[in-house]
Amino acid sequence: MIDSLSPQMLQPLWLTLKVALLATLIAGACGIAVGRWMAQRRFAGHSVLDAMLVLPMVLPPTVLGYYLIVLIGRHGVIGQWLEQWFGIQLLFTWQGAVIAAAVVTFPLIYKAARAAFEDTDARFAQAARTLGASEWEVFLRIALPLATRGIAAGLALTFARAMGEFGATLMIAGNLPGKTQTLSVAVYTAVQAGDDPLALGLTLVISVLCIVLLVIASRLLQPRH
Repeated sequence: MIDSLSPQMLQPLWLTLKVALLATLIAGACGIAVGRWMAQRRFAGHSVLDAMLVLPMVLPPTVLGYYLIVLIGRHGVIGQWLEQWFGIQLLFTWQGAVIAAAVVTFPLIYKAARAAFEDTDARFAQAARTLGASEWEVFLRIALPLATRGIAAGLALTFARAMGEFGATLMIAGNLPGKTQTLSVAVYTAVQAGDDPLALGLTLVISVLCIVLLVIASRLLQPRH
């Protein structure tokens, strides 16, 4: 199938896979850590913090993109510091697309990880602590293995969502063919240019990939027999 794709399809496909993979790794690491922390604790403002953590899931992409520009743009709080001290400029780069996709997809893996940790039997962790295990050992040897299926399903959904990210990515990374043009942006460009065959081909590619990932996530979420 890959051999039959034209360069116009291959370039955004490889870029999309790279961006989605890196975004999933970033969102996954953060989401698993925060999900574990939120699953273990209850405090005043817990529900408010939880709502803030899932906010990227419901915010309009343009609003989320604007927030990111304010943070990582050339005159942003973080962006100005990165450019001044490290010479790093994230706007209109594929790295910026990775950050945008990671922020957008973070709630998916966070919610999946938190639910998976909350569903684990607390008695196993308590027994390990009684035997002298540290919290890090409890996490690595007890909590994480028991939550693996739920987390894996969340990661599959995160990767699929990262592949389809459009709004925030377009605002942060722009639409530079071969540099920042992901599959979803390429579809938009092809439609705008009236290139229906290219738009159809790109749409079919991303649809097939997302269906495969959704099937994987669905099977991982099925209860064990």
